[in-house]
Amino acid sequence: MARKIYVFDTTLRDGEQVPGAKLNLVEKLDVAEQIAKMKVDMMEVGFPSSSQGDFEAVQAISRKIGKDVSIAALGRAVRSDIDCIYESIREAENPLIHIVLGSSDVHVSKKFGKTPQQVIEMGVGAVKYASSLLPQVQYSLEDASRSEFDYLWQTIEAVVKAGATIINVPDTVGFAIPEKFGQLIYRINDRLKNLDPKVMLSVHCHNDTGLATANTLAAVKNGADKVECTINGIGERAGNTSLEEVVMGIKLHGDYYGGYTTVDSHQIYETSRMVSATMGLDIQVNKAITGENAFAHSSGIHQDGLLKSKDVYEIMDPETIGAPAMEIVLTARSGRHAFAHVTSRLGFDIPETLSAEIYKKFLLMADEKKEIYDNDVLNLLNSCSLVCRGEYPELWQLVDYQLSVTKQLPTATIELVKGTKKVVQSQSGTGVIDALYGAIIGAIGAPIELIDYRINSLSRGKGSLGKVTAQIRSDAQLYTGKAIEQDVIRASALALINAVNKMVLEQTRA
Repeated sequence: MARKIYVFDTTLRDGEQVPGAKLNLVEKLDVAEQIAKMKVDMMEVGFPSSSQGDFEAVQAISRKIGKDVSIAALGRAVRSDIDCIYESIREAENPLIHIVLGSSDVHVSKKFGKTPQQVIEMGVGAVKYASSLLPQVQYSLEDASRSEFDYLWQTIEAVVKAGATIINVPDTVGFAIPEKFGQLIYRINDRLKNLDPKVMLSVHCHNDTGLATANTLAAVKNGADKVECTINGIGERAGNTSLEEVVMGIKLHGDYYGGYTTVDSHQIYETSRMVSATMGLDIQVNKAITGENAFAHSSGIHQDGLLKSKDVYEIMDPETIGAPAMEIVLTARSGRHAFAHVTSRLGFDIPETLSAEIYKKFLLMADEKKEIYDNDVLNLLNSCSLVCRGEYPELWQLVDYQLSVTKQLPTATIELVKGTKKVVQSQSGTGVIDALYGAIIGAIGAPIELIDYRINSLSRGKGSLGKVTAQIRSDAQLYTGKAIEQDVIRASALALINAVNKMVLEQTRA
C-alpha cells in the first residue's frame, strides 16, 4: 500500500540563509501564504532566537497560517532557544519545535568541545524540556551522514525515549552518496520502527556535490517518512534539496518509491517565481522542473518530434506544475516544421513558391539574433508582404517609443498598431521600465498584471545583445514573452508585447 510522504518546506529558514536573501515581515508573510497554497504538510519559518525581527516574523506567520500546515521554528539544544521557539509559534494551530544538535565526531569534539555522552545528555535535556511545552518535537542530528552509526543510534534511542516525535537525519554538508545514504536510512528505519513506530523519520539533504535530490529520494525508497526541501533548492552554500524535484520525482515514480505526497503541484511554478523575485535569486535557466528552459525546445529534431506528439520529448505536462505551455524557441537549428508551426500559430500561410526564400531569410536572422520570437517572425512575414489569414486575430505591433528621463519622473510614450488601429499612450512611472510597461498596458486596455521581468546579457562589447523575459497574468492564466535586441529598452517593450499577443491568441481560441 502506498504511504504518504510528508513534505517539510524550509524555504523561510534554511532558504533565507542565502547571503542577500533576507526578507522583511511583509515579504515573509506573502511567501508563507503562497507556500501554504501548495499544501505542504509542514513549514519551517525561521530561527526566532537569531533576531527580534525573525522572532516577530515567525510569530506573525504562526498567527496567520491555518491548521492544515504545521508551523515549525528552529533552535539550538538550549533552554533559551527553546523558550524563544515556543513563544514565537505557540499561537499556531499545529506548532512544532525543531531542535538541532551535532552528532559527528567533528561536531562533538571541535564545535562543542564536549564528550559524546555530554552531547547526548544535552539533546535529551532539550527534548524533555521542549516536549513539556508542546507535543510535537523534531530532533535533528546535524552532520548525521558523517557520524559513526552506533553513536548515531545511541543518540536517536535516547531522544526518542525523551519525547522526540520526529527524528531528522541531515546530510548537512552534502557528503552523502545515494546508495550509502539509502542504506543508512534503511538501518535507522528498521530499528526506529521497532523502538517506536509512531516516530516519523525525516531527512534533510544539502547539495554541495549536486546529490541532494538523489539522496533524498534514496532515503524515501528506504523508509523515510518525511523530506525537508526548499523552493528552487535555495539554501546554505550550494543549497538544499529542491522541493519541486522531489515532489515531481515521487509523482512520476510513485510505484517505485512506494509513496505519494499531497502537495498541489499546480502551485509549484508560481511559488518558484515568487520566491525567486522576492529573494532576488535568479533561477538557473536549465534548472529541473522550474527553470526557464525546462519546457523550451530549440533543437530541430526535438521540435519536430514534439510537434508530432508532445510525449516524444516531454515526460510531464507543464500544466501539472502550473507553468505555461511548452515553448518552441526558433533558432538557426530549427527546422522547417518548427518555423511553419510558429507562422501558422500567428495566422500566416506561406505559399510554396516563397517557402524556401522566407526560410532562408529566417535562418539569416537567426544567425544574427540567436533566438527568434513572435515579433521577429511578424516583421519578417510583413516584409515579405504576407497577410494574416482573416479568421485570425490581429496582433499588437510596436511602431515607436520615446522616453523622457528625469530624476523625479520618468515618462514613456508608446505607439502601437493592431491592424488598422493605432494607439499612442504616455505614462509616468517610478523608473524607465515601469513607465514603459505602464504605457503599453494602458494602450492595450486589457486587464493585465506584470508578474515577472528579467533581463540578461547574451554577449559583450559593441553590438551586444540583451534578452528580456516578461511574464503577465490575465484571468489567472500566465503568458510569457521574450525578445532579443541590442537596445534593451526596445527588447523590454517587445517582450511584453509578445506576451500580450500570446494572450490574444489564446483568448481568441477559447
